[in-house]
Amino acid sequence: MPSAARLMGAVCLSALAFVLSGMVIPLMPESTDFGYFVPLNMVLGLGIGWTVMGARAGRGTTAAINNGFAGAFVLMLWGIGVQAAYEMFRRAMRNRYDDPFEALVAVFQIAAEYGLMVATLPIAIALVVGAVICGLLTEFAYNRWP
Repeated sequence: MPSAARLMGAVCLSALAFVLSGMVIPLMPESTDFGYFVPLNMVLGLGIGWTVMGARAGRGTTAAINNGFAGAFVLMLWGIGVQAAYEMFRRAMRNRYDDPFEALVAVFQIAAEYGLMVATLPIAIALVVGAVICGLLTEFAYNRWP
């Protein structure tokens, strides 16, 4: 059911995805074509904020911070996973894999590479600060507009 907490969680996590995507772009190789990278991550933020964060609001300040961390973790997990699956699909269309199992294994290999590329201190700080802010704003929206 729609609520202000779900909307706030969706908007906050989408904004966090926008900021983090902007920080990730310079870390990738210069020849990378990003295409729908930022909008796709923002849509993931909308969905995750609505379903994960908005549904868990209203349990207090400590739970709100934990809710923000959970939302940010799920956002990073889905973001890296979707981008890795897209890269695997792009490579598969160029006949880089011999069978489907090799392509499936490549998703996890690509995701591990992407995870290592974005595992930097500035992104970690932005993720933690953004998670706390998102969690507290979602809790505020739940308390203000029940």
